[in-house]
Amino acid sequence: MSSARFREWAARFPLTRPIARQRARALFDLCAGFVYTQVLLSCVRLRLPEILLEGPQTEDQLARRMSLAPEATARLLAAAVSLKLVSRRGKDRDGTHRYGLGALGAALADNRAITAMIEHHTLLYADLNDPVALLRGESPDTRLARYWPYADGDHPAALGGDDVAPYSALMSASQPLVAAEVLGAYDFSRHRCLLDVGGGEGVFLSAVAARAPKLRLMLFDLPPVAARAAAQFAAEGLGGRATAHGGDFIADALPEGADIVSLVRVALDHPDETVLALLRAVRRALPPDGTLLLAEPMSGTSGAEPIADAYFGFYLAAMGRGRPRSPEKFTELLDAAGFGRVRLHSTGTPLVTRVLTARPVQRPKV
Repeated sequence: MSSARFREWAARFPLTRPIARQRARALFDLCAGFVYTQVLLSCVRLRLPEILLEGPQTEDQLARRMSLAPEATARLLAAAVSLKLVSRRGKDRDGTHRYGLGALGAALADNRAITAMIEHHTLLYADLNDPVALLRGESPDTRLARYWPYADGDHPAALGGDDVAPYSALMSASQPLVAAEVLGAYDFSRHRCLLDVGGGEGVFLSAVAARAPKLRLMLFDLPPVAARAAAQFAAEGLGGRATAHGGDFIADALPEGADIVSLVRVALDHPDETVLALLRAVRRALPPDGTLLLAEPMSGTSGAEPIADAYFGFYLAAMGRGRPRSPEKFTELLDAAGFGRVRLHSTGTPLVTRVLTARPVQRPKV
């Protein structure tokens, strides 16, 4: 396949021609991928999916709604149609095309989780302006490291409210997507009390609360984040069921009293030694019959390999720490932390998140 003569032959031969064209398209998509993402970002920033959610509209109508010149509108719509964000819906009597939501654009129209991440990716694109410098450690002061201040700080518990507000808001916007996957994979109603470590503003716990009305809830996160969660619990009427505890899980003991502890997209952001220390802290906080639930995107997921190893691999490089892990790697860490009976639960969309549960094990002292 590295031979130019072979590629020319394969492109002409009837049996290999479809494969050759498919691979040529795949390679070009890799080259053009950044442009595709900028088309997507343009649609989100101009609120095109939201506008088309109202119904099909003409090019002139869309030009006025988006405050674009007719030529620019035509260029954006042609690009969006090719990416299945927008679809052509026939013509009016005067021959004017009308446009509606495409198969992929429909998923954006009322999905704050996805649109928030698309906006957030502008920081990642800036950090990847020179990817080789990033890989060589020549770009230590990245935008993502500043955005996630706990990731590069020696004393994260000292962060103030202004430091945690941007990333807390982003996590709150994206968390419902993950929560839906976890709740579809695991029944929390069998437990008495859930402790969510690194729980942000409590969006995940609020979702669990609606599904398991008798479950008591505890949240542990950095003090300013926990304060935001406490305010959210009060606003939702969960003050009698949910408590928020501030601290640093690297340095402070976790609250006790829960029979299940969840780590929802927490381990991904940290190196192995930090994750192992956290798992051991969870082990100390749980009773002998307790359960640990770990949820995050994982490497080795069939059909979603680029999500973990390419996307998250470079995202976390820009962030400054952490890496995607396979279920097998998590099993090794869980075993070292005193857990066993590891089970991988089926989720509806594994590329978004996978779910592992584990139970404490009593090992004889040597």
